[in-house]
Amino acid sequence: MRAPLMLGLALLLASVPAHAQKVAPDTTDQGPEIPKAQVTIELDGGTKATCNEHAAQPFLIRKNWFARQKEKDGNAFANESLKKAIDYRTEKYGHFPGYGDGRLNKFAPAHYAKSVSFMGLTLQVNERIIPALKCVEAALKATKVGDEYHPRSIGGIRFKNTYRGSEISNHVYGIAIDIESDRNTCCSCVDPWPNHPLCKKKVASIYERMAMPRSWVVVFERYGFYWLGHDALQDTMHFEYLGDPDKILKGKSDEG
Repeated sequence: MRAPLMLGLALLLASVPAHAQKVAPDTTDQGPEIPKAQVTIELDGGTKATCNEHAAQPFLIRKNWFARQKEKDGNAFANESLKKAIDYRTEKYGHFPGYGDGRLNKFAPAHYAKSVSFMGLTLQVNERIIPALKCVEAALKATKVGDEYHPRSIGGIRFKNTYRGSEISNHVYGIAIDIESDRNTCCSCVDPWPNHPLCKKKVASIYERMAMPRSWVVVFERYGFYWLGHDALQDTMHFEYLGDPDKILKGKSDEG
C-alpha cells in the first residue's frame, strides 16, 4: 500500500534544504516578445499537419493540486485532484503499476515508448506526444529561436518513479523531458543540487541559474508543455506535456 498523500508531500518537502526553498524569481512573463510562426510537421507516411497552439491543462499542473493541501479539508481536495490527474494520465498514456486504475488502460507506458529526434538529439517518449515535440522543434527553427541554444543532452521516459509517496513523475508516462540536466538546475530538488554553485548564487531571475534561454520556455509552452521552472522545485531542465493530445494538430492533409 502506498503512503498517504500528506506523508508523501512531507517526505518530498523534507528533502528540500531551507535555503533552496527561497526560490529565484520566475521572470518568464517579462522580457521581449518571442516571435510566432504557423508551422506544419510531417507525420509517418509523409502526411503533413498544422500545429495548434494550446496550453497545459490546469488540473494536471503539479502546483495546482499540491497547493490544495493548505485549504480547509485540504487532504481530501489534494487526494481527489491527484487521483483525477493520475487517472487521466493512465487512460491517455498507460498504467504504471501501483498508481491509478489499471482498468483504464491495460498497457504500461513502456508499451507506447518510441524513439524520436529533437534538435539533433535522440530520446524516447510516449508516442502520443511526439507530434507536440515536433511542433516545438518546427517553431524553434522557424522563428530562429533554435539558434539561441544548442543542448548537448536530453532525457525522456523512465521506468522507475522518482517521486516519493503518492506522487508520480510524468517521466514514467513518457510525457516529460529533461534538457541538459548538468547545465539547467533544479535547486529545490534533492542533493546534490542545492550545493550547485548556481543554486547558491543570489540572482534576479531564475534564468540566471540555467543555460537554456527564456525563449525556449515560451515556445515549449505554446504547444501544451509546462515548464517545471514555474514550480516550487524550480526544475529548470524539465518540460512535461500537460495539454490535450487530441488538440496538438489542427488537421491533416495529403500534401507532400
